[in-house]
Amino acid sequence: MKKILITGGAGFIGSHVVRLFVNNYPNYQIYNLDKLTYAGNLANLKDVEDKPNYHFIKADIVDGEQMQALFEDHQFDSVIHLAAESHVDRSIANPMEFIMANIVGTVNLLNAARHQWQGDFEGKRFYHISTDEVYGSLGHTGFFYETTPYDPHSPYSASKASSDHLVRAYHDTYNLPIVISNCSNNYGPNQFPEKLIPLIINNIRNEKPLPVYGKGLNVRDWLYVVDHARAIDVIFHQGGDGETYNIGGHNEWKNIDIVKLVCEIMDGKLGRADGTSEKLITFVKDRAGHDLRYAIDATKLQNELGWMPSLQFEEGIRKTIDWYLENQSWLDEVTSGNYLKYYEEQYQKR
Repeated sequence: MKKILITGGAGFIGSHVVRLFVNNYPNYQIYNLDKLTYAGNLANLKDVEDKPNYHFIKADIVDGEQMQALFEDHQFDSVIHLAAESHVDRSIANPMEFIMANIVGTVNLLNAARHQWQGDFEGKRFYHISTDEVYGSLGHTGFFYETTPYDPHSPYSASKASSDHLVRAYHDTYNLPIVISNCSNNYGPNQFPEKLIPLIINNIRNEKPLPVYGKGLNVRDWLYVVDHARAIDVIFHQGGDGETYNIGGHNEWKNIDIVKLVCEIMDGKLGRADGTSEKLITFVKDRAGHDLRYAIDATKLQNELGWMPSLQFEEGIRKTIDWYLENQSWLDEVTSGNYLKYYEEQYQKR
């Protein structure tokens, strides 16, 4: 029976990974560790919280002693490490928070795993989830490969690059069994509305301005979050020791084109006249160090492990919009902060 620690499991991507593992592997014991910051919401996992193989631990990976104690108490044999501060704008405003969570927190987990496993690495795995932002910026052509040199441009991407290097260093120095994946921009249900797509959906719903950096010409490769969770499942079980895999959605879009597409779909869904929401678009001063283009080449993952995204962006964005419109109470709760009460109601009494 595997005992898997999933860090950041109450967050956007993490909750989808936790759900997949809890439902698909009833013989695994899944431990969801989350600090429950503004982006961690246990209501994301209401559908699995009573499953016998699901366990929640409220903890902070920055607390090294607590991580050591948890590994000793629970004897985890695997880690899927998603916990991270991930919003670029927040990293520009408060870089130390990102350094502590993304660098120090990762090292604390590496140390706890190394100490607990004591060189007995049979059946063990430390899986570190990272981002394509560590590679820097592309021009109008080309792709990021697993061998692309790192060139981060924000405190967020620099902190993730540092954590990637440290994970590899623990593999090379201590033989810790690791695997790393770097993914493109995720979208889908349960994403906190500070990120582009849920922000635009929520602002259209409330007829508020739609802020777009610069001229909206920055290009991103978009990956549906359920497909990302599927890729993590495949890499966790089949990925090679010490290997890196890029995960991309094969969906490059300019930001302004995404915003206009969401406007068009939302006008239809809300019964508004065509063009109503586009009038809300407001161009704002560009973000400092804003990378022009990201694009992932996921050929290695496809050829070696057989993973492919299940849907294209046009289908995924419609499914995403439908989810937010059908779960408007979720949006209202996370934007008001009331979602934090869920932890108090469900777990403080246990």
